[in-house]
Amino acid sequence: MHFSLIDGRIHPALFLPSPNHNARPEGVTISLLVVHNISLPPGEFGGGHIQALFHNRLDAQAHPYFTTIADLRVSAHCLISRTGELTQFVNLEQRAWHAGVSCFDGVENCNDYSIGVELEGTDDTPYTEPQYRTLAALSQTLLSSYPELIASRIVGHSTIAPGRKTDPGQAFDWPYFFSCLADCGHQ
Repeated sequence: MHFSLIDGRIHPALFLPSPNHNARPEGVTISLLVVHNISLPPGEFGGGHIQALFHNRLDAQAHPYFTTIADLRVSAHCLISRTGELTQFVNLEQRAWHAGVSCFDGVENCNDYSIGVELEGTDDTPYTEPQYRTLAALSQTLLSSYPELIASRIVGHSTIAPGRKTDPGQAFDWPYFFSCLADCGHQ
C-alpha cells in the first residue's frame, strides 16, 4: 500500500470534506501525529455515523447516545475503517478539530500543529491488521512529507490529553504498529 500527498490531499484516499476545520496559525509547521479511536454508537462499527458526525449531520434520534454528541463540531483529518479504508475529511494543511484541550512536549493546542487520524475502534477491541497496515503506510507518507514530524512524535490522544482521554487504548499495539512502520520504510 502506498499513499501520496499533493497539496494537503492524500491519494488515493476518499475525500469527504468536513466543514469543521479552520486555518492553522501563521508560521506553524506540522510536527505531531495523533492516533485516536472512534465508534458510533460506542462499540459498534460501520453505519456511516462517524462520517455524519464529522459533517454535522448526526441524527440525534438514531441512537440514545447520539443525543449527547449530535451538537458537537468535531473532525479529524482521516479515518481508517475496520477494513483499512482511508477516508480524509480535512486537508492536512488545515487545522482539524480532533484534539481538544491538549499539550505535547510543553506546547499546548495540539490541533495547531498536528494531524489527527481516527481508527474505527474502541480502547479494548483489538484493531485489525488492515488498520495497522493503512496507518503505517499513511504515517510513512507523512513522515516523508513533513520534516518536523518524526516517529517519536506519533502519539495517542491519551498522551496529549492525559486524564481526559484514553484512546487509542490498551487494545492498540504500539510495538506492532512501529514494526509495521519500519516495514513500510524499507519498501
